[in-house]
Amino acid sequence: MIQGYLRVLTRVGAALAIGFASLAAMAGDAASLAAKHAELRDQLANNNFKRAMVIDSAQSGDNVKGDVYAVLDHPFSLVSGKLKDPDNWCDILILPFNTKYCHAMGDTALNVRIGRKFDQPVQDAYKLQFDYRNLAATATYFESRLAAREGPVGTRDYHITVSAVPLDDKRSFMHLSYSYGVGFAGKLAMQAYLSTAGADKVGFSVTGKDANGQPVYMGGVRGAVERNAMRYYLAIDSYLDSLAAPAGQQVERRIQSWFNATERYPRQLREMDRPTYVAMKRNEVERQQNVIQ
Repeated sequence: MIQGYLRVLTRVGAALAIGFASLAAMAGDAASLAAKHAELRDQLANNNFKRAMVIDSAQSGDNVKGDVYAVLDHPFSLVSGKLKDPDNWCDILILPFNTKYCHAMGDTALNVRIGRKFDQPVQDAYKLQFDYRNLAATATYFESRLAAREGPVGTRDYHITVSAVPLDDKRSFMHLSYSYGVGFAGKLAMQAYLSTAGADKVGFSVTGKDANGQPVYMGGVRGAVERNAMRYYLAIDSYLDSLAAPAGQQVERRIQSWFNATERYPRQLREMDRPTYVAMKRNEVERQQNVIQ
């Protein structure tokens, strides 16, 4: 009996140790993100985005990553409360032009279809299965992650990670990280895109200045990942903004808001005109109310 009691105490002690270690890790993550805000304070206040944000990218071998750091004009309780719900993530992910469908499957997975930038039957779009995890949700730190092993056209290891800390009663500081790996087929497809439709596209980070003193923006694969990271950030911000509208107007509000936001950066993000985008997204939002395998 004593031995059984001791085993129970051992298990409880181990569980408490794990719990304390987890809390300590989250506290460290919160402190790290707060320190990043302090580090980027000048860049957040002085940039060409006309909003408090910083974008960067990196490439290591076959992996490419884009990072967005931004101040959200929304209280932390709203950011954390809404972004920990997979259903709300589908309301976010459907906004970029090439997302054709999104449906939450319980609390742990999202069924997403990625396709072309025009109206497309969902059956013709690529199925992207995201595993969804809430990694932290405390009063001072939030983090959630979406991960998919395989992607379209030879891509793999997709990760979208969002973390946030409160700044004051009305604002939060968010880090969005978007990354994926590129295989041989993906490299060929990317080279074809960058030499045709994406030839004139650039990213957001500045690599230098040209002979006329104008900024030279990141190009190539890193420019592409910066554009996608920006699209997801604008989708999150548009979704959060739309919650101030009456329930029946929120979908239309975020569709219009996302398009308006992308039009601030036409060289990087313009893909279609407003009527085309709005009509396409209204149809896709209605379509995602149905379960599609």
